[in-house]
Amino acid sequence: MIYELRTYTLVPGTQAEYLRLNRDVGRKIRGDRYGKLEGAWTTEFGTLNQYVHLWSYPDLNERERLRKGLAKDEAWAKEYVPQIRPMILTQENKILSAVDGVSLIPPAGPGPHVYELRTYRAHVGKVAEWLGHFKTGLPAREKYSKIVGLWTTEVSPLR
Repeated sequence: MIYELRTYTLVPGTQAEYLRLNRDVGRKIRGDRYGKLEGAWTTEFGTLNQYVHLWSYPDLNERERLRKGLAKDEAWAKEYVPQIRPMILTQENKILSAVDGVSLIPPAGPGPHVYELRTYRAHVGKVAEWLGHFKTGLPAREKYSKIVGLWTTEVSPLR
């Protein structure tokens, strides 16, 4: 399983309309036929006017096949993309792999949730060592906030 984390930075003042179009047009066209939507969020802190979404695919080959299919979908190309394209300033994609032993677990309970998206940078060749330390400390950390997922970056950034 691979994951794709997409971050769109939107033109200030367009986020509400972008989210409406995403909900009413884009999601209806795309559904989960072109990858599974694992979650979607907007930012309140850090870089504002961002829409972040996480997709899962069985592997990179399937992602490529599904992305090509989506690009050929006439409704997507003619009804959705032309409406949202002027609202997007930048797009960043990251291809991620889940860390062994840390499954993607959405939070329990109804209602909106607050998430903290953290990015750590490790020295070359030190990711495995850092992950070992992080996973050792995870039980203590989770007393204060539950982890939703943990990934390493395979490819980034694609712009």
